[in-house]
Amino acid sequence: MTEARLSAYTAHDGENLAVMDWPLEHHTPGRGTVVIVHGLGEHVGRYDPVAERLNAWGFAVRGYDHHGHGDSSGKPGALPTDTHLLDDLADILDSTRRRMDPRSPLILLGHSLGGLVAARLVSLNMRKVEGLVLSSPALDAGLNLLQKLLVATLPRIAPNLRVGNGLDPRALSHIPDVVRAYCEDPMVHDRISARLARFIAEAGPATLACAPQWRVPTLLLYAGADQLVNPAGSRAFAAAAPAHVVTSHCFESSYHEIFNDLDREAVFARLRHWLDARF
Repeated sequence: MTEARLSAYTAHDGENLAVMDWPLEHHTPGRGTVVIVHGLGEHVGRYDPVAERLNAWGFAVRGYDHHGHGDSSGKPGALPTDTHLLDDLADILDSTRRRMDPRSPLILLGHSLGGLVAARLVSLNMRKVEGLVLSSPALDAGLNLLQKLLVATLPRIAPNLRVGNGLDPRALSHIPDVVRAYCEDPMVHDRISARLARFIAEAGPATLACAPQWRVPTLLLYAGADQLVNPAGSRAFAAAAPAHVVTSHCFESSYHEIFNDLDREAVFARLRHWLDARF
């Protein structure tokens, strides 16, 4: 594995997105490129272990920090427009395609909020990808009645108001070192704007509604003991989507970050098997 390379990409709105590339060694034959889309409050630098596995399997890897996250522009947790996350991902995919062999497959891998963004982009046919991997996607925000009321009204009154996202780091993983590293990471934040909260609340059901017509080969991996994202959303998606298009597996005892929990070797094995079968 070569050393990761950090660069700045100027997005559609003129603001900078921090981009991380994990290229293959020059002598390694490439099988495709995987674009990683990270979760709420974190940054793509936390996916170095995932990129290392993908590199070892012959895939170049690229990732970026969402607007308002990591080293990208924007206040922590902010969202300038309703479609900003989707537009940024489309920009990154266009940039990535320009660097690739046109015959090479492009695969999206999204975790949590990133899984929702990636799945929503695919559901809207905004860009063509050859494969999609969803890790504990935020397809069901699990909002109670009061939260639904706030999401319905607050974005109209104060769309840029940022508050704590309410995520409990202890529910990320059963591994204490993973939780500790997350809590001590200076690039992790707990902010979320009213507009971003509404995006999550609305994009999940809208994506689920598209499941019966799903056409992009998809691997859905999710945590059965997830306390941060309701696994019912993943179950509903898997049940509604065509079985020959969407492959799903629930890791019943895992917490939210399945690539960073006790069953991670089994998670990586499922991912590799799916990639080997298709690419």
